[in-house]
Amino acid sequence: MRTRLKVCCIASADEAWMAIQAGADALGLVANMPSGPGTISDDQIATIAVLVPPPVASFLLTSEISADAISAHVRRTQPSTVQVVSHIAPAESARLALLEPHVRRVQVIHVEDRAALDLLPTYSPHVHAFLLDSGRPNASVAELGGTGRAHDWEISAAFVEASPRPVFLAGGLTADNVGRAIDQVQPYGLDVCSGVRTYGRLDPVKLTALWRRHGAQIRNGRGM
Repeated sequence: MRTRLKVCCIASADEAWMAIQAGADALGLVANMPSGPGTISDDQIATIAVLVPPPVASFLLTSEISADAISAHVRRTQPSTVQVVSHIAPAESARLALLEPHVRRVQVIHVEDRAALDLLPTYSPHVHAFLLDSGRPNASVAELGGTGRAHDWEISAAFVEASPRPVFLAGGLTADNVGRAIDQVQPYGLDVCSGVRTYGRLDPVKLTALWRRHGAQIRNGRGM
């Protein structure tokens, strides 16, 4: 299996096509958040999601924390996948699986310390995949993604090894460190945002550079 690439913070149909043409396996569409870059309206998300051709996946990033609210958000925007960016209550994760059985569900785990590993059994029965990020959900203004910071990849590698579900790695990934990330963590997929942007816009030069490094790792036999 090769390491997948998800390009997040997609802001327009033009950016979506740029990422798809560069080889992205998935696009991240960021809804309203308490902080961080790349948010767009639900109307924009719905417009872009309907344009995304299979097999490329469209990810709705939602900060809603109840299953009912997340489900309503999914139905407004019609993505193929919902990425839950808060550490929601286990009962809400279980209920969401019942409400949206046909939508792929990805739970974000914010890796602040090794306590992140304790969340594996909490969510594994209810989700299709995990995404490890560098947010600080308990900060005075919650950070739920888009920080541009890498976290402790030793913890991420341990999470990947223990997880019964595929795991995406996010947080501060660039063309300069993507090879090391694949080597050390061995994730199912990579999630990039700030590392492929310049002044907030998707940068084709940075995207191509990252894709080449990503592809080189796979050709050298180090991707999954």
